[in-house]
Amino acid sequence: MEKTLEIVEIKQPEACYVEPICRLLGQLSTSPVVFTQETLRDIAASPCCHLYLALYGGEVCGMLTLAHYLAPTGRKMWIEDVVVDSSHRGRSIGRRLVQHAIDCARSLGGTLMLTSRPTREAANALYRSIGFESKETNVYKMKL
Repeated sequence: MEKTLEIVEIKQPEACYVEPICRLLGQLSTSPVVFTQETLRDIAASPCCHLYLALYGGEVCGMLTLAHYLAPTGRKMWIEDVVVDSSHRGRSIGRRLVQHAIDCARSLGGTLMLTSRPTREAANALYRSIGFESKETNVYKMKL
């Protein structure tokens, strides 16, 4: 039987997803990330946050978060935490995840944004090929 790729939104905080998400986060960032069952519960319960997992043959092989909010200048949407497991890269899974998020965001309307480190060359090429344009801006961060 041929394995298929499925993209699912996590609406129930099932414990079986915590370990695979932690594994993916370890491939996304060199900084340690604490991701727990409670984190998953909070994300699943949020009406403004959508966590999508890519499942290949039922195995978690990638993820992406789509968040949105309404500002005085209109609806803003952000794609965050896009990562595909290193053993599954090169199969267009990242493209499928991002396209899925675009399709979901289109129904909300507004401006869709994302950030990506310049060193993530393949990711940046993917975003440009899908139609994202680089915006001349500075991103500031403050840990609270």
